[in-house]
Amino acid sequence: MSQPTTMLTTRIARLAGARLKPAPCLACLSQRSTTRTTPPTQTPSRPFHTSPRQAHPPAPPKNKDRGPASKEDTQTDFGAMDIMSGMPAPSTAIDSCMHDGFALNSGLKVTGSGVLLVGGEAFKWRPWSSSGSRILNAKGQFEVDGLVWGVLDLVWPKPDLLVLGTGRGIVPVSPTTRRELNELGVRIEVQDTRNAAAQFNLLATERGVQQVVGALIPLGWREGKGLGG
Repeated sequence: MSQPTTMLTTRIARLAGARLKPAPCLACLSQRSTTRTTPPTQTPSRPFHTSPRQAHPPAPPKNKDRGPASKEDTQTDFGAMDIMSGMPAPSTAIDSCMHDGFALNSGLKVTGSGVLLVGGEAFKWRPWSSSGSRILNAKGQFEVDGLVWGVLDLVWPKPDLLVLGTGRGIVPVSPTTRRELNELGVRIEVQDTRNAAAQFNLLATERGVQQVVGALIPLGWREGKGLGG
């Protein structure tokens, strides 16, 4: 065989060997694809403040003038919302508490004694008369003769509440006096005289003078000395 023929045969054999090279297995390719690791994905963290921060806070306004006052009638009139503003005060409402008495809404002045307000009427009230200018017991509790409540046993319908003013300060009521009032069907509320007068005015206007009774000791009362001490 000649040399050109030998070289041609060798070249054809090389080309045939390259073409007959086995193809990769499909199973191997699938195995490679399944075993390939996927890099972990990182979820970005959400910021706590979603609104952008301002580098510099806004400067306060230099001019605080809000302009002329509004004259519109659509503004809320809180005075008109007071449901008790149109209700007349009772004639026995307390206008002022004096050192030795009281001035009533009707123009009447009670001096030298306390006042008992029952059913729209005002009575001079001296619960200390039978005990030598004393209204407190040995324990410092408000305790008076049961006869001073006699008018409450006569009126009808029975009042529901007694507002008791004990002078400049609050004094607890003794169990005896509280029991006597409970037997008459009357509840009792104790305050100093100024607050008791204001409470009586409010409740008498709201509920009526038939339901609320006021019993007030003057501000100048002194235990054992009376109003002159």
